[in-house]
Amino acid sequence: MLKINQLHKSYPIGKSSLHVLKGIDLEVETGEMVAIMGSSGSGKSTLLNIIGMLDEADSGDYILDGVPIKNLNEKKAAIYRNKFLGFIFQSFNLINYKNALENVALPLYYQGLKRKERQEKGKFHLEKVGLLDWAHHLPSELSGGQKQRVAIARALAADPKLLLADEPTGALDTTTSYEIMEFIQQLNDEGKTILIVTHEEDIANMCKRIVRLKDGLIMEDKKVNQVRASQYV
Repeated sequence: MLKINQLHKSYPIGKSSLHVLKGIDLEVETGEMVAIMGSSGSGKSTLLNIIGMLDEADSGDYILDGVPIKNLNEKKAAIYRNKFLGFIFQSFNLINYKNALENVALPLYYQGLKRKERQEKGKFHLEKVGLLDWAHHLPSELSGGQKQRVAIARALAADPKLLLADEPTGALDTTTSYEIMEFIQQLNDEGKTILIVTHEEDIANMCKRIVRLKDGLIMEDKKVNQVRASQYV
């Protein structure tokens, strides 16, 4: 599904540069659920941005679902993101003036689907996250947990190969966090490949594998006995 080999990334700072990723090797198989952990400055956000095609490595190889991801202009990167990836953010990133259904259906607009089909698929995914009755509510009328469920439905709408979740529980209380993780685990049980960036050990242990970064290098990569969120919900 995802293969990264000798990935390097630096950013210019004045007359010098900051070497953020220092030769990352990472493989993720279809159906895995992987946590990426690391303190601030470890390189995890940079790695996620490169995987998410929001940034590009200086050197190294990145292959997603058999497709080399390299030298993309913004238009092609946007097409690939819409084809391959679903994003879940800590801050939800919902459009405030669009209701839940319109937010979920938005990626389908960029895929060129007609309005009726966008609406049908949007309703299907809202029902999947248990929010069909809230389809016509604005984000301001939803709780934090409901907003994240809408964001998950939006991420699923285009049927992505890979879900990228950046601190998906960071803005939620503990109980709601575990409810969201229970749902994410169910998606993984159904075969969805998921990468989660988190700084929370309990959330990481709800994945099946933990990759720890430090100073731009992978210091540990191990499979773990997954803790089921349902036992806490």
